[in-house]
Amino acid sequence: MVKLADLGLVAEALVGFAAATFNGNLNYASPSRRHSGMGIDVPHVSRRSLKRGAVAFQAEELSFTHGVASGDPYPESVILWTRVAPSLESDTSNITVEGPVPLYNHDTQTYINADPSPICVDWSVFLNETEEVVSSGQGYTTSDIDYTVKVEATKLKPFTTYNYQFTICGSNITSPVGRTKTAPEANADLLELKLAVFSCSNYPNGYFNAYGNAARKDEQDYFVHLGDYIYEGNAKGERAHEPSKYLFSLHDYRTRHGQYRTDPDLQLASQNFAWITTWDDHEVSDNGYRDGSSALNNTEESFLNDGFVSVDQRKMNAVRAYFEWMPIRQIDLDDNLRVWRSFQMGNLLDLIVLDTRNYDRSITSLDWDNDYIEQISNDASRSLMGSHQENWFYNQLSRSSNRGATWRIIGNQIVFSSIAESSSFSGDNWNGYVANRNRTLKHLYDNHISNTVFLAGDSHQNWVSDLVWLDEKPYNVETGDGAIGVEFAGTAVSSTGYNGLIAPAREQAQKLVTENKVLQWQDGYYRGYYLLTIAPEKLEARYYGSPSVATRNAWDLPLANFTVLAGANELSRPVAGGSVEAGFVKGGATNPTNVTLNTETWEWDVVGFDKMYITT
Repeated sequence: MVKLADLGLVAEALVGFAAATFNGNLNYASPSRRHSGMGIDVPHVSRRSLKRGAVAFQAEELSFTHGVASGDPYPESVILWTRVAPSLESDTSNITVEGPVPLYNHDTQTYINADPSPICVDWSVFLNETEEVVSSGQGYTTSDIDYTVKVEATKLKPFTTYNYQFTICGSNITSPVGRTKTAPEANADLLELKLAVFSCSNYPNGYFNAYGNAARKDEQDYFVHLGDYIYEGNAKGERAHEPSKYLFSLHDYRTRHGQYRTDPDLQLASQNFAWITTWDDHEVSDNGYRDGSSALNNTEESFLNDGFVSVDQRKMNAVRAYFEWMPIRQIDLDDNLRVWRSFQMGNLLDLIVLDTRNYDRSITSLDWDNDYIEQISNDASRSLMGSHQENWFYNQLSRSSNRGATWRIIGNQIVFSSIAESSSFSGDNWNGYVANRNRTLKHLYDNHISNTVFLAGDSHQNWVSDLVWLDEKPYNVETGDGAIGVEFAGTAVSSTGYNGLIAPAREQAQKLVTENKVLQWQDGYYRGYYLLTIAPEKLEARYYGSPSVATRNAWDLPLANFTVLAGANELSRPVAGGSVEAGFVKGGATNPTNVTLNTETWEWDVVGFDKMYITT
């Protein structure tokens, strides 16, 4: 006869095993697994799966709905992501982030009753050449985390390309085979590393051709996304936003992330490259800062008029969905809002990723307060990052230089350089935080930190500048002498830039370059991305444009190429070799050819489109 005590031990053992398996999915720990009130109660979720009457999904009822992805590569590990679910639709309940429930706690009876059957997933990482499995594991997912799966594959070799795949346990239903790459060791001698840099992918505005072009060309080691990966708006048209409203609830943000991941070019790029991402404002709300945004202020009036949700609640919903749907690590288990982090890529470079938007940013331009922001823009108290992150940033710059890394690449959301646009003051970029910018420049100059390269997105236009502390340090516009680095700011994947014909766009670029000393090239017409090729002796940036995002197409137009020699801290002259395809370059010429590469057929042709964007 089996004793009740024995049955209790068996049940306890089963719960312990299930809990360990649930713990294999990092999203049960998002955003923090150090505090019981800030993660899912894994033993409780495990027990509910053992209760009488729980009916598990059949494998045939499930599919890998949104492809696979990987990200945040370390020398010996990488994050793998997928979603396995009975449908494309996200879970409709917001109870996990509402009411008296502790922050991010999913332990509610309502959720237990709604989803009694967890889904089991196996995963494996293997070498493409031999198919030898080098890392593997198992985990569960449920509606609690929108059926997402995020695991850390460990015990990998540095700077090595791997394949990976997920399988529904006990079945032959598999995900697409993904490809990823680990980071090099911090002291490795690298001859070259390539980063493809993107920002501002607005789904209704156009197709994500830039992702597909870069993925098919297969030149880069990693994808870097500087934010505005999703947009929170309610745009219409042939790629209308889902849900068809502004985002406020957890379900809203989950649904939007899911919609974006149905794009075939995003799926292709996510499947084949490890991504390093940060957010900008639209992952939460336009022109966001510590206490609000242009569309939602921290007031009763705003609460009543804009969705009946507080600023903090909305941000919590957005952050929850972001960590569920993106292959990103939780760097600081005590700080659920932190995405700022760094990656040491051999002794060649440090990639320092910032959050100049949501972490602890002082008030920004909100459309109605531009005059006020301009008046206080140089206040010493203003910060884009908050004191914690800002001091971390300066320490990262110094440590990178002291450890002997050749380059410091700064993954930053917004244009850093002091660029005046005669039409109006923009206080939503570094121009609205002059003291913060000057503190950064002072740290670079005073500590003789060389080879610093700022990356930026956000503006939906291309800007290439020398990095200079204007009015404080001497600067020779013709030679670049006096600069302390360079900035490469990129256009959007699909978001609207200069909304007009190419000839007026070129005239506007010429005006901007002429009026701004540090600005060397500008183009606002094309959508696209840029590729950084980083070597010990030089860094090269190649900009590419999509001739149109109104249709899904594989055309990829080279726009301009730039070189920075190690130790020079300035763009090599003549800038862009003296010739660019589009926009306007200082001291050079614009020579439009429209000779464009088709990344599917690998044929070159002269192409043109009548329409750049989808009508929304």
